[in-house]
Amino acid sequence: MRVSVFTEPHRGASYDDQLRFARRAEDCGYEGFLRADHYRSMGDEPALPGPTDAWLTLAALARETSRIRLGTLVTSATFRLPGPLAVMVAQVDQMSGGRVELGIGAGWYEREHTAYGIPFPGVGERFDRLAEQLEIVNGLWRTPAGDTFSYTGDHYRLVDAPALPKPVQVPGPPVIVGGRGPKRTPELAARYADEFNMPFTSVPQTAAAYERVREACDRVGRAESGRAPLVFSAGIVVAIGRTDAEARHRAAPLHVPSALPPEDPVVGSPAQLVDRIGEFAAIGAGRVHLRLIDLADLDHLELIAAEVLPQLDGLR
Repeated sequence: MRVSVFTEPHRGASYDDQLRFARRAEDCGYEGFLRADHYRSMGDEPALPGPTDAWLTLAALARETSRIRLGTLVTSATFRLPGPLAVMVAQVDQMSGGRVELGIGAGWYEREHTAYGIPFPGVGERFDRLAEQLEIVNGLWRTPAGDTFSYTGDHYRLVDAPALPKPVQVPGPPVIVGGRGPKRTPELAARYADEFNMPFTSVPQTAAAYERVREACDRVGRAESGRAPLVFSAGIVVAIGRTDAEARHRAAPLHVPSALPPEDPVVGSPAQLVDRIGEFAAIGAGRVHLRLIDLADLDHLELIAAEVLPQLDGLR
């Protein structure tokens, strides 16, 4: 079982906080450090010192870490144009020596768009734009050096793009598509993604989502196209402690009103987290992203590394 940590710096974290956390996660043996791509918190708290840009942060982390994989869960397609996004991610992949992953979604949090003057079209158009962005980013990365890439869609048009720079990973950094949407999300994952992620919900809901994606893979002929099988992953909100009181203390932020949809956290002992990860493995997950709330709580990170990670060896 592959285990990454997922963080939400928009809750209130500086770059130095994220660097300290990513380095400790690397030292503890986690596979990846992924972060949200948001420009404001989900509640009314001030979330000081304010937002940090996801890809600017990951570029810096790429130079200050050596092994841990780095990425987004997930970049909002409303924030960046697809051509510059492909350049940006490829450059960070070079800076990291080939350790980057692009999680990308349609965008959903209207409040941060209006706060920073970012256009926020209706949900149908956002998914249309996401589909075009996935096609463009993949097309730019896969275009052979020396050739050009052109594209004409309803929302984006590229003419003779040199399709540079090239990422270190071939044909490109892994693309993660995820979410609870029952219709368009499975098809986009089947067509364009390397990993499908179901975020922070129950095992039965996750199993149903995986089945929808498998059916979409059959419809689009993914296996016949020669694409590698999708990796299925699950996001898990965790608040683990050596005692019940410690776990409840870490879970306290989960009770603050938020714009997030309902979640199914693991609050309790390391053994309970091992059991939950085992349940996800049983339905086909090959990777989990553990959402740790407080980036200053390095003890939480170390506790899971010491008492959970060793029990996952060979888990299928």
